[in-house]
Amino acid sequence: MKKIITISRQYGAGGSTIGLGVAERLGYYFCDKDMIMRAAMENGNLTADEIRYFDEKVPTEFGIGQSLFDFYNKPLDERLFNAQRDAIRKVAEKGKCVIIGRNANIILKEFDNGLHVFLSASERFRLNRMMEKTPGITEAKMLERLHSVDKARKKYCMHYTGTEFGNADFYDISLRTSSLGIDRCIDIICDIAQHD
Repeated sequence: MKKIITISRQYGAGGSTIGLGVAERLGYYFCDKDMIMRAAMENGNLTADEIRYFDEKVPTEFGIGQSLFDFYNKPLDERLFNAQRDAIRKVAEKGKCVIIGRNANIILKEFDNGLHVFLSASERFRLNRMMEKTPGITEAKMLERLHSVDKARKKYCMHYTGTEFGNADFYDISLRTSSLGIDRCIDIICDIAQHD
């Protein structure tokens, strides 16, 4: 049985909904962005405003002249990534968890009993889902947000892990939620996790 499930996803593909469904069905701890950020704030000496500002942003300057060994001299977003990484590892060490995003698939690649999932969906499916969740926003504005978040996740992933976001080499399974549906994706992930 897989005791650690990570879910990476395109924006609007249903990652949080699916992750929560999997966690509820398996009786696993559900760990999303808010929980990871809270733990990072508690463990990383960062304020809530600092975390919000630098969340999933690649630094514009890499701090080459700074010491690589001194935590407090690193750029703030580097400290944030390290704090999030440590928080993710602590959750994974306890097992029986579903972790959403934050490059957890790479951070936890050496852990046994992991199932690393990538969720994608058609642009129309993602657009419709997010329009329903955000009433009052124009389709053009939401489309811009979809592209912006996807681009930021790709850059963030490459910068901090040296891997390509969404590349099948870094996941155990990839599911297209617009083809399979949310409920079927939950079924598939649970089936794999329980019958490994």
